[in-house]
Amino acid sequence: MLSQFLRRREEPPVFEVDGWRLPVRFRRHPRARRFILRLDPRSRALVVTLPADASRKAALGFVAQQTDWIRRALGDMGGAVAFEDGAVIPLRGRAHRIRHCPGERGTVWVAERDGHLPALCVAGAADHLARRLTDWLKREARGDIAARVAFHARAMGFEPKRISVRDQASRWGSCSSSGNLSFSWRLILMPRDVLDYVAAHEVAHLGEMNHSPQFWALVARTVSDVKAQKQWLRRHGPEMHRYGADI
Repeated sequence: MLSQFLRRREEPPVFEVDGWRLPVRFRRHPRARRFILRLDPRSRALVVTLPADASRKAALGFVAQQTDWIRRALGDMGGAVAFEDGAVIPLRGRAHRIRHCPGERGTVWVAERDGHLPALCVAGAADHLARRLTDWLKREARGDIAARVAFHARAMGFEPKRISVRDQASRWGSCSSSGNLSFSWRLILMPRDVLDYVAAHEVAHLGEMNHSPQFWALVARTVSDVKAQKQWLRRHGPEMHRYGADI
């Protein structure tokens, strides 16, 4: 059963499937009742959540039984797309082609048509293109997220303390017990309705730090089709980590 694990002394263990060599990392959680496996989209590592009393050997056995799931997850994730001239990336759910515009003034802007696609024009030196575009996308994400958080907070009667935007690997958003909200900048790559749902989801946690019926009732106050947005995230969310993977 464990024959697909490469024999090596150092940690972490490595699982091999179809030529992929995937490090296996362990997370112990006191409330976990079963093994949970996910594929980290940035590091291409398998992350296993273990119940408090489970052994690592049992966890590796569980991973070995999930080969078909791992193949599907790798296929869904696809290859990395670097931020470089000519690459196509989504912006607010719509495909855009990156264009290096070294002779132009400014930083980053959208030119409505570039053949069949709108263009994301990036000025400056080619060596700085990826960083400039990443910084611009983060600013755009912060603006969109802040606007939708403010809308949902007013509608639900809550007041978040602080909003931060970063590159979160395992969550699109989170809410701390102190009322601070954190979001992935990659939400700006997704359709507006999906970003809106994630904003509403985290604002609702200001009132309900759980996923109870009361929590979902809060979300449904301001999001008309929760099920559709959740399905989009499940199907397409992992793909968003392909973009700018070299940053």
